[in-house]
Amino acid sequence: MTAAEPGSYAVVVPSVGRPSLQRLLDTLAAQTGPAPVEVVVVDDRPDPAAPPLELRGALTWAPRVVRSGGRGPAAARNLGWRVTRAPWVAFLDDDVELPPGWADALAADLAACDEGTGATQGRLHVPLPADRRPTDWERGTAGLETAAWATADMAYRRAALEAVAGFDERFPRAYREDADLALRVRRAGWGLVRGRRTTTHPVRPADDWVSLRVQRGNADDVLMARLHGRGWRAEADAPPGRLRWHLATTAAGALAVGAWLLGRRRTTAAAATAWAALTADFARRRIAPGPRDAAEVRRMVLTSAAIPPAAAWHRLQGLRRHRGAAPWPLPVRAVLFDRDGTLVHDVPYNGDPALVRPVAGAAQALDALRAAGVAIGMVTNQSGIARGLITREQADAVNAAVEAALGPFETVQVCPHGPEDACSCRKPAPGMVLAAAAELGVPVEHVAVVGDIGADVGAARAAGARGVLVPTPVTRPEEVADAPVVVADLTAAVDLLLATRR
Repeated sequence: MTAAEPGSYAVVVPSVGRPSLQRLLDTLAAQTGPAPVEVVVVDDRPDPAAPPLELRGALTWAPRVVRSGGRGPAAARNLGWRVTRAPWVAFLDDDVELPPGWADALAADLAACDEGTGATQGRLHVPLPADRRPTDWERGTAGLETAAWATADMAYRRAALEAVAGFDERFPRAYREDADLALRVRRAGWGLVRGRRTTTHPVRPADDWVSLRVQRGNADDVLMARLHGRGWRAEADAPPGRLRWHLATTAAGALAVGAWLLGRRRTTAAAATAWAALTADFARRRIAPGPRDAAEVRRMVLTSAAIPPAAAWHRLQGLRRHRGAAPWPLPVRAVLFDRDGTLVHDVPYNGDPALVRPVAGAAQALDALRAAGVAIGMVTNQSGIARGLITREQADAVNAAVEAALGPFETVQVCPHGPEDACSCRKPAPGMVLAAAAELGVPVEHVAVVGDIGADVGAARAAGARGVLVPTPVTRPEEVADAPVVVADLTAAVDLLLATRR
């Protein structure tokens, strides 16, 4: 099967390095049905110095590993599908297992999709203990079996992903980013269907406080409401949750503390009684269906008291963070360009302004951005300074010559270090991109970086900006393959970025 065939698919797996990743890859390799044309593992660990993921076992193909900089599963999945070429992209979580026959069932699901179908969802099976009642965490995981559009196993048509610019990267967790994408795909005119294939989703090990960390999702619910309206839960087939009860419990607790500080005993007693009753009811609802052993009861009692204020806090953070949230994709407000090989022809370690020659179309591309009100900057590695081949003054003179030829830049960032200096500014490190965004007063998610090599795209990725690669004859094939967006020239790059503002 080739990428040109309508039913061919790529597999994209975002991962933070869980041991279960190897099990997923082993079960994928064991499939006897139609194989994926490509498997991409997106390493989303935040530490750029982390050693490469160790992928072993009887793999009949070599998965491609790309790094996304720890920006969350939405950004990781976007990077993954953009570096593939197949017409279908099967997203799998790194903690699922594929039973025998999964590939055949996926092929059947894809074949059943008509031209208007944008995605097909796998059916998730969560194994639960047979010898006891499931814990609160196990029951929560089992809820995936009825969840709508969960990307633990979800195959999207590439054309549908392109139509809506993929996942909204403002969702930093594996929570609501799948529902948001599904709503946008449906509103773009595509159908979503449930397939017949089944995927196993074991319950991950968790500590006593996992249910408290889950409350961070209340901030993401605010973003969903901002983007899709107050009725988004019904449209996304999402359960209502207990936020109102959590807010009432938190208010009762806060009133009890405030009244006690003011010496108002009756109010203190009434509010404390209300808080205790609400907390006890919440704990009872969580304990009743569980195993009721001492450890689980202790967890439920402690977390039932802590969850309401945590939920309220994250709700407030979401209201602050997402007020005025614009639809995805976010409009580009600033574009940062690499210098040598992108804006001007590359002259190694150039310190002579007379040698500056703009590439074809550079002036027109920059003028188009200026006319649209987009801020423009330049970010350039100049290791010749560290090597003693040119001075900083010479590098600045060349930058001035570039501005004289192409017009002014609102920010110019120069890294004078060499590769061995391990600085935070030399691309692909994010330092210059972050500094430029700060100087321009533009949030980095509204920034794009255009360059001719992988380091330029890597810097954008590490900073949380968009990266666009404009290859030249010296661009390595692997850099082209790993770039999320590749265009032929600067004109095409600018046209693509200006389209986000329409």
